[in-house]
Amino acid sequence: MVKSTDSTPATTDHKAEAKSRFSKALDEAKAGVAELKAEALEKSGSYKDRAGEKGDQLKGDAAAYGEQAKAKAYELANDTKSKTSEGMVALSKLITDNVATVDEKLGVKYGDYARSAAGSLEKNAASLDEKSLEQLGDDAREYVRKSPGTAIAIAAGAGFLLARLFRRR
Repeated sequence: MVKSTDSTPATTDHKAEAKSRFSKALDEAKAGVAELKAEALEKSGSYKDRAGEKGDQLKGDAAAYGEQAKAKAYELANDTKSKTSEGMVALSKLITDNVATVDEKLGVKYGDYARSAAGSLEKNAASLDEKSLEQLGDDAREYVRKSPGTAIAIAAGAGFLLARLFRRR
């Protein structure tokens, strides 16, 4: 058996040199990793800032569109309220103009019903004109609280009529 003698000075120098090179390479790799990490953190911070700015911009845009939609809805609701009131007044006038014919054809009793209906329409139209949308909303909520069954029946009836009106033929 021949024993290998690895502990010769030349072998020891090569091992030391290899260890030194390996340590240098390891240190360089660690430095590179640290540099890459710092660069990645810097870029991610930049992306995060840009994303935050874009998110804030989108939130602002959404809020602006929301306000515009709210203003337009309020405007449309006011127009609808005015047109409804005008329609009620026009219907009342039409009934009033034809009360004499109702008296003649059906009798005074039915003419009185027609006059009463015309008066109610005018009174309700005036009430509608005087109230703001907020007051009308409060009145509607109060009515639903007092008579939920009736409110559901009215909503179902209105839904049925709207469906019939807008259904495709």
